[in-house]
Amino acid sequence: MVRHLTKISDFTKKECDFIIHKAIEMKKTPEKFYATLQHKTMLMIFEKPSLRTRVSFETGLNQLGGHAIYYSIKDSPLGKKENIADTARCASRYVDIIGARVFKRQDVWNLAQYSDVPVINMLDDFAHPCQILCDFQTILEKKGRLENLKLSYFGDAYNNVTYDLMRIAAIYGLEMDVACPTGGEYSPEQGVLNEIAKLSEKSDAKVRVVHDALEAAKESDVLYTDSWMSYGIPFDQEEARKKVFMPFQVNQKVLSSAKTDAIFMNCLPAMRGYEQTAEVIDGPQSIVFDQAENRLHAQKAIILFLLNKL
Repeated sequence: MVRHLTKISDFTKKECDFIIHKAIEMKKTPEKFYATLQHKTMLMIFEKPSLRTRVSFETGLNQLGGHAIYYSIKDSPLGKKENIADTARCASRYVDIIGARVFKRQDVWNLAQYSDVPVINMLDDFAHPCQILCDFQTILEKKGRLENLKLSYFGDAYNNVTYDLMRIAAIYGLEMDVACPTGGEYSPEQGVLNEIAKLSEKSDAKVRVVHDALEAAKESDVLYTDSWMSYGIPFDQEEARKKVFMPFQVNQKVLSSAKTDAIFMNCLPAMRGYEQTAEVIDGPQSIVFDQAENRLHAQKAIILFLLNKL
């Protein structure tokens, strides 16, 4: 059966653990995997631009002995000139795996529905599973464990990264506070909250939405934030959004409210003076560049897992 990765909860806790530990192994001994994807090709469909996603996937395929094709649909939106079902069926005849970084979740879901090869969600408006697996790889490397942790997220919670962080916290049975402004345009969708509640029933996770940054930071092991100006948000909204989100900025006061050995994460790109201050992101508790590096290793492990090469 063909497996896809559209959101992090497509994988079980056991599968996430396996992929994370394999990513760490591949990071330490890359030479063991150099020919794993010889003569294999990945099609990368990009509607949203990216530095880290494109470079890490292309580099990863090369390191595994495979080949990555970058295909931009900026001037020919997915599903407009040719429907997504036909795109998926045709691409499946040419390549071994497909990745898509798009605006709409339905596009990823449709690709997965009609593709005969694995589809990886490289980002949509509902999930960012590759980022989340690399995040948890980094947390494991820094903290030595993925249990008995409190994770806190600050800022825009109507957000793909937030959703998948909540999902994985629920899968692992963690405590997580999501600190965001009130209002539906800044808070998690109800469907996501329902999914988190269902996942938490099995794991005894405690994931909640709060509206106070200091409350969320209290006793936290990991502080996490993301851009206030995600791709697709009009620039004329920047000042208004900055005003709304500023009470949820990760600054030294917020960081000092967490545990003394807390780590700070941001999936990048980051704007100093917006979602975090420069002293936080450039300070000793920040691990954002280790986090960014691990995109390479986690994604290689994901690809090999979906292609049954591990």
